[in-house]
Amino acid sequence: MQSLQLVLAGFLSLTPFHPALLAQTAAPEPIQKLSNLAKAIEVPFREFKLKNGLRVILSEDHAAPTYSICVTYNVGSRDERAGRTGFAHLFEHMMFQGSENVGKGEHFILVLTNGGRMNGTTNADRTNYFETLPKNQLELGLFLEAERMRSLNINRQNFDNQRRTVQEERRQSYDNQPYGKTYEAILDAAYGNFAYKHSTIGSMGDLNAATIEDAGAFFKMYYAPNNAVLSMVGDFRTNEALTLVKKYFESISPQPSPPAVDMTEPEQKGERRRTIDDAFAQTPRIDIVYKIPAGNTADWYALQVLGRVMTAGTSSRFYQLLVKEKETAVSVSAHPDERRGPSLFRVSVSVRPGKSLAQVEKLVYDEIERIKSDPVASWELEKVRMQSRRQRAQDLYSTQFRAILLGHYAVYYDDPGLINTVQSKIAQVTKDDLQRVARAYLKETNRTVVTTVPKAGAVEAPAR
Repeated sequence: MQSLQLVLAGFLSLTPFHPALLAQTAAPEPIQKLSNLAKAIEVPFREFKLKNGLRVILSEDHAAPTYSICVTYNVGSRDERAGRTGFAHLFEHMMFQGSENVGKGEHFILVLTNGGRMNGTTNADRTNYFETLPKNQLELGLFLEAERMRSLNINRQNFDNQRRTVQEERRQSYDNQPYGKTYEAILDAAYGNFAYKHSTIGSMGDLNAATIEDAGAFFKMYYAPNNAVLSMVGDFRTNEALTLVKKYFESISPQPSPPAVDMTEPEQKGERRRTIDDAFAQTPRIDIVYKIPAGNTADWYALQVLGRVMTAGTSSRFYQLLVKEKETAVSVSAHPDERRGPSLFRVSVSVRPGKSLAQVEKLVYDEIERIKSDPVASWELEKVRMQSRRQRAQDLYSTQFRAILLGHYAVYYDDPGLINTVQSKIAQVTKDDLQRVARAYLKETNRTVVTTVPKAGAVEAPAR
């Protein structure tokens, strides 16, 4: 979807990206310019609420004869109860199995034969479904999404079939995949609260234990208009689109609001460690995670910038140290995940075979301590800001990306306008902020370390 093409072309012509710009280290003036440029691309939108509580966000863009629709439901794996993990993701699959007026498999057929594309995703904090279609099929996307919100076909055949599909997905992506169990071990070790302690895919036992009665109750509670956001971006007129949204969605009955999720996380008072023998892994890996605040907080944005300073690109600190200089790692990454509750900052190092895991881990900690004591260089911070600007410009070409992002910010933070202000929050992060969050969160008592080793390999003593 080459949307916003004209706007972005104008923006990029005024602000060309050139490697030489990375050498600009005079802090006050470039930082101010970046802060202003963060506002140069604005995504216009209008917001409405239907009588049944459905939140509607419409953003016109006539650059291409297409549009994207996304329905984001306020339900994810954090809403699951013990013994029924994986249910939110299982239900994502169920939503493609047909409804009262759409046969099994017809949702895909109707979208694809009309030149569109579609998908759905589930994470800990939300589930979304989205399509991109030609502008002359505006009613089709609305009809399909309203149909499955109103009258999903929940029967034994569909339920058993999709349960087997999810179980096979678990085998392929987790059980029989290198480092497939690592992420689950990280969540289980780092979190105390059940909401985030388990993975979205769920366990085989819980999937086997799920019943069709569970499915019906889950649908009624969470797949209601008053628990969803509908966002649309593309080539339509707002008033006409809103009329159609009301036509297809406003007659769907609301349901009582789901119970609030307790996201309280007990304070971690000491380092936690686990080791996994992985029959599929070819090289050892060290994952170091720290508990951090929820997304869309000042400290979270500072940690996002810090992660990029650490590992974004071949000029980054950890790449230069671990991959190039010491030649102890194959790759390294560092970033915060984004959750509506307590999040995690994760440093992941794929270690070269034969290298000391304890030495690599110590190098990571030594570099973190250096960040705490010495401010990052001006060019490092400037580079991250420019990378962020470039990525935003690329992402916003897509009407689908914008539709998903509007729904994401609405469900996560009750603020779809973040699509226009998040870049300024990144631009405002200072060197002092980076040191402050490193000192506050990247400390031994707040970390969990999961070491994954090839099954035949020996486990070394932990670094201290």
